[in-house]
Amino acid sequence: MPELPEVETTRKQLAPAIVGQTIATVAIHAGAERLAMTHAPRELEAQLSGRTIEALTRHGKYLLAALDDGRTWVLHLRMSGSLVVAPVDEPHRYERARVTFEDGTILRFNDLRKFGTWHLVEDPRDAMPNVGPDAVSEAFTTAWLRDQLGRRSVAVKSALLDQKVAAGVGNIYADEACYIAGVDPRTSANTLGPRRVARLHDAVVEALERSLTDGGTTFSNYVDGLGGEGLHKTRVHVFRRDGEPCDRCGSIIRKIRLGGRGTHYCPRCQRR
Repeated sequence: MPELPEVETTRKQLAPAIVGQTIATVAIHAGAERLAMTHAPRELEAQLSGRTIEALTRHGKYLLAALDDGRTWVLHLRMSGSLVVAPVDEPHRYERARVTFEDGTILRFNDLRKFGTWHLVEDPRDAMPNVGPDAVSEAFTTAWLRDQLGRRSVAVKSALLDQKVAAGVGNIYADEACYIAGVDPRTSANTLGPRRVARLHDAVVEALERSLTDGGTTFSNYVDGLGGEGLHKTRVHVFRRDGEPCDRCGSIIRKIRLGGRGTHYCPRCQRR
């Protein structure tokens, strides 16, 4: 799933190509009608056509395209979506929608699993209900994290995956943050003391920023806004490294199921 680093990488690459551009046509392809969340597919196509994108921002895993009529086009890539600027003569097997701009630029929405969503709203918060602060923003503080974890008796990794706690963190970076902080992902969130919460807060930010410098992480479907892969998979500490030695101590990385998610950790560096 594209997480914060992957979505931010996509945003940075798309912005120069589409900000200031006027949408000529929009086509949501047959079989991908559920992409349109706030309008019927044909109506959403009509509402977006003729609009100019004035800014492209991000909150957590959501892309926010500010339009010239004051509304916001909110896009979520979900499990396997990608937005790619590409020539019209480069078809993609899993293209679900296409946006053509007046200058001829083509923006493709590709999505293997068809879970991606588009909202067209007056207030972007309507498309992001109960989403907390962006995990690399100033609003994501140690005090915020301490308060949120203190309310939850679930495993700390499960708490980090809750978008109310840290918008943008998913399975990859929850595993990585727990490792960096030396916290067993199974630890009850509300049992962490102030020092461990502070370490975990800094570890979340570090894990995300490390990946941002590498253009995100590609293990399967993710490609960035230009169709390239994220390079961070060569620098992860534990995620999908089960059976390999830990970078710190040499112990073998383990994989377990936690909250229905594959979870990777070092049994020595992350003792309960």
